[in-house]
Amino acid sequence: MSDVLIDQAARGETRPGAAQASAIDLYAGTLMPDEMVQAFASAERLFATRPIARGGAVRPIARAATMIEDLPVRAEGQVYDLYDYVSRNRVAGLAILKGGVLLAEHYDLGIDAGTRWLSMSMAKSVATTLVGAAIQDGHIGSVDDPLTRYLPALAGTAYEPVSIRALMQMSSGVDWDDTHTDPQSHRRRMLDLQVAQREGAILDYVASCTRIAPPGTRWNYSTGETHVVGALVRAATGRWLSDYLSERIWSRLGMEADAHWWLEAPGGLEVAGSGMSATLRDYARFGLFMLGGGTIDGERVLPEGWTAEAGAPRMIGGSLVDYGYMWWAVPSRDGSRADGAYSARGIFGQYIYLNPALDLAIVVLSARSKPKGAEAILDNAFFNSVAEALR
Repeated sequence: MSDVLIDQAARGETRPGAAQASAIDLYAGTLMPDEMVQAFASAERLFATRPIARGGAVRPIARAATMIEDLPVRAEGQVYDLYDYVSRNRVAGLAILKGGVLLAEHYDLGIDAGTRWLSMSMAKSVATTLVGAAIQDGHIGSVDDPLTRYLPALAGTAYEPVSIRALMQMSSGVDWDDTHTDPQSHRRRMLDLQVAQREGAILDYVASCTRIAPPGTRWNYSTGETHVVGALVRAATGRWLSDYLSERIWSRLGMEADAHWWLEAPGGLEVAGSGMSATLRDYARFGLFMLGGGTIDGERVLPEGWTAEAGAPRMIGGSLVDYGYMWWAVPSRDGSRADGAYSARGIFGQYIYLNPALDLAIVVLSARSKPKGAEAILDNAFFNSVAEALR
């Protein structure tokens, strides 16, 4: 992705294919290493965005007197070290916090503490967290409410019988192919519509998809589902996702910087399934909010028990799926789920890992060569290795 393409897209120039070439190259994994870093660190220049205002004074994160410099990383029968994980997995930012105290903080690939980094699908976990806030605030009655109570335009579509719960668990039963590298997939068609920047086009497209299973009986990963979550939050609260996130959470956590969220069109809905940009420490602060059970300064922002429910695995169609409300459950190395660990994660190696039993949070920001499968050391193995070292 060249600077020329990014600048033309940012200025809204009419050169055919400028923004499309940039965005498609990013998602297809056809960028050189420096270009990939540039894309993740300059994501706000690709599409229209809405700021997520940070609020007042920065809330410092305590630093340990002695920071972690290395630890054994056990993965697939091999023992690596922290240097291997960072270098082989093209990690640009790493933070490890236990008990709210920063034990490790590292920046690489030319970024620093002030760099806002693209979330990819970590934004999904933020979007469903806003559903929890909307329930706590009384804007949404229950996760078992039908979507059409808040989005009547979905009546007569495949989403008509779907509950909020089934939507957030990605078990709506609506067909979707989320393959980023296939130009014919639903996900790439959604990206084309995002590039076109036509308000409402993505929701119309998702709503046109067909049903392939009854709600709640089949798990199918779908970024389209998250766009419906965004439309739900907007309809129920009357607020844009960025504004509601700022008002209820972001501005109250002592963030260091405004974050940004990609829009489907200038002045339109946030692309809830991807496209947040925030700093490493601010992602960490959001993780600490989740580890704290969804309270801020003693005020409950999320319903009691929401964070545990959001990160818990589910039985769907007779199988246990390590997926909650668009958060991924992370079993320990022996398969146990006793720690209740879960993570937000995005393609190319973006993670917020949370382990409530250990009060442990890990944030990883990466610029890998392909959306999936490019990691040399499995990320969950790294998270479990940190947990084992600090247990």
